[in-house]
Formats: sequence, C-alpha cells, structure tokens
Amino acid sequence: MKQFMDENFLLQTETAQKLYHEHASKMPIIDYHCHLIPQMVADDHKFKSITEIWLGGDHYKWRAMRSNGVAERFCTGTDTSDWEKFEKWAETVPYTFRNPLYHWTHLELKTAFGIDKILSPETAREIFDECNDKLLNDPTYTARGMMRRYNVETVCTTDDPVDSLEWHKKTRESGFEIKMLPAWRPDKAMAVENAANYKAYVERLAEVSGVNISKFSDLIDALQRRHDFFAENGCKLSDHGIEEFYAEDYTDAEIDQIFNKVYVGNALTQEEVLKFKSCMLVKFAEMDYEAGWAQQFHYGPIRDNNTKMFRLLGPDTGFDSIGQFNTAKAMSKFFNRLNTEDKLTKTIIYNINPADNEMVATMLGNFQDGSVPGKIQWGSGWWFLDQKRGMENQMNTLSVLGLLSRFVGMLTDSRSFLSYPRHEYFRRTLCNLIGNDVENGEIPASEMPRICQMVEDISYYNAKNYFNF
Repeated sequence: MKQFMDENFLLQTETAQKLYHEHASKMPIIDYHCHLIPQMVADDHKFKSITEIWLGGDHYKWRAMRSNGVAERFCTGTDTSDWEKFEKWAETVPYTFRNPLYHWTHLELKTAFGIDKILSPETAREIFDECNDKLLNDPTYTARGMMRRYNVETVCTTDDPVDSLEWHKKTRESGFEIKMLPAWRPDKAMAVENAANYKAYVERLAEVSGVNISKFSDLIDALQRRHDFFAENGCKLSDHGIEEFYAEDYTDAEIDQIFNKVYVGNALTQEEVLKFKSCMLVKFAEMDYEAGWAQQFHYGPIRDNNTKMFRLLGPDTGFDSIGQFNTAKAMSKFFNRLNTEDKLTKTIIYNINPADNEMVATMLGNFQDGSVPGKIQWGSGWWFLDQKRGMENQMNTLSVLGLLSRFVGMLTDSRSFLSYPRHEYFRRTLCNLIGNDVENGEIPASEMPRICQMVEDISYYNAKNYFNF
C-alpha cells in the first residue's frame, strides 16, 4: 500500500517521477490568471490566522461545509470566531475523500507550513495553533512571503477598467522582485441587463477616464483610454467572464440606439442585450489586438442560482453551477469575424462544461494561423473541472485534437495565497500522463530530451513566451 501524499504523490511510474522531480518541480510559477487582492501584495499583508488565509473567500470549502450540514454562520458569518470556523472545516475534511479539496488541503498544509499530518477533529487544534504561530511570528509568512515560498515569478490579477491600479504601482515601486501585473476584466462595461447599475458604472467610467460620455462612441473612447492606461501599467492580457459567446448581427445605428436607451434608465429587450454584448466583445477584441495583448474567455457558468443567498451574501459565495449552452456556432462566428478582419489576437478559451471539451479542442485549429505557436489556446480545467480528472480529460483531449506541447499550462484562478500548490498538482498530473505513455511504449524513451523539454515548456516556458513576460 502506497503512503498518502509521499514525494511521489500522483506519480505512478519511474519516468513520471523523473519528469516531475528533475524538471517540472524546478520551474517557477507564472500565475497568469488569479483573483488576489492587489492591496494585500502591496502592503505585504500579515494574516491574523490560518482561517483568514485559508477559509476567507474560499467558496469551494464553503460548498463542502454546507453539504456536510455546517451552518452558514461557520462559513461566512461574522458572529463566529476563527477557531470555530476552522474547527467546522476540520470536521468536514474527513468527509471529502475523493474530492480535490482533500488533496489540496493536505498539499497546502505540507508545502506552506511543513505540516505532514491528516486534518481531522482530533488534530484540528494542534494544526490551528502551529499554523497561527508561524503566521504571527515568522516574518516570511506574509502575502509576499507566500509568493516567494512557491517560487512565483509573475501573477496577473483581475481588474476592472475603472480600477486605479494604485496597488500595482506601489508594489512595482517598492522593488518587489515578483511581478504583479493587472489584467483587463471589462465585464461591467457590457452588463446592460440592469439599466440603473449600468448607468452608475458608465458615470464612474467617465469620471476616471476624463471623457464626457453621452453617446456610444464616447463610451468606446473612455474604455480605450483606460485600456491604454492598463497597457502603460504592464497589462498584457484581458479576461472576460461570460455565460456564452455573443455573435448577433448588429448595425452601428442599432448600437447607438441601444446605448441611448439603457443610459436613460430604460430596460432593454433580450435581443437588444445580446446585440450590445456582441458589439462590445468585438470592440474589446479589437483593442486587445491593437495592443498586442492576449485575450481570455471564461464561459459557461450559471451564476448566483440561489437568489436568497445572493441577496444575503452577494456574488462569488458558492452558489454557481455548470451551465448548458449551445454556443459552438456563436463562438465560431465571433472568432471568424475577427479573423476575417485580421484582428484576432492570441486567445485562450476556458469551458466549464466538460461536454464542450471536444468542441473547444477542435475550434482551436480553425483559427491557428502559423504566426504564433499555439496562438489559440484551450485553457486548463477551470472551476469545477480544476481537479485531477478534469485536468486529465482536458490534456488528453488536447493531445488527440491539438498540440499538448504548445499548451500554456496551469493557473490558480484563486483569491488565496495558499493556492499555488494547484500548480504542483497540475504538474504531477501532467508528468504522470506523459510518464505512463513512455513506460507503455506510446512515446519513445529515446526522445527523453524532447519529452523533458515538453514538460518544462508546459510548466513554465510556454506561458512566459506566449505572454511576453
């Protein structure tokens, strides 16, 4: 019987072990999509407890705790102590066998705190105290210290066009050796479903851009100014969180009328919403192309399903699910329009529904143009697919229908400074897949130099070159 989470965790063959220990594990981390709070990096935030850094904002854990019968006050409540919340998580962990949270939990304890113990109600207090002692008394256990501990080279945060980027600037000016770059996330600039909220957002955009917005062309001018501002502050990529791809036909006159209608507070029809979103996706893509950025599209979730809890807690609190959208034709139409006009920049597509795997993998090949290796990318398993089987399915499908060798690899997509072991989890899974193929005679062992380079490329070099970091 193999020991739990030993040095060869997830590595089933000698070749896999060699690939991981001698190649993948040594590569720095480029976390090109995350949700870290930039101010915490700028201020080198000192965490008050393991609960803050580990459970605060972690809707993966909250979902598991709720499923285990834990009351909401121990997940997101303000009337419970850090110890009480940690204790409830420790009670839940033994029920998470075969859930990736079980692996992540113990990998994070081991790599961040050097704790090689199983978390349970019996060990909870001991682990809680040991973690807190390091967080409170060891000067390396800060936001920046965690990034150093995991050999992070670059992170890209997720930032709205109206953000000041002041914390990115402060971090840069402090001389911090790890790059923290902004990423342009303009979802609110096309969120016209709620007229009142949209008008308020446009007014804020006008204020920060210095553009008096009274018509659609003014809106685009203001966004272009902010896009330029982001570029001046090191931004090299955008990100879009969408339910589905939008590719409705529209005219300039229609978009002008739709903007005028929503800007005075009138609700739009569903057709008008789709036309406006379709136009905005094209405008953003054109900006990215002109700037030489990469663009990312995270599509497919149904967010905030539980309206009662949404009203109580707000978004991103663990009430989202995989959606079913027939978006293949719209995706094709959107990319084809940009490609026809020679304005299709480097692109990464992330799907949340595994039923779309083969569709996305084959869509990539339609728009590769030989200008950049892997110009159109399929992003790593995202959100509910961010686990061993999801990663394996994504890489196996990409291998069959594209070029795994050109894959830009893993990202955390996390708000936590303890999520970097997800890169290790991914790299171990990658090395295991390739190592098994070598030992099964499906990849020639005589090609080991190329195989080793492939592992290093997917772990690090492909992303570094793709984003021009």
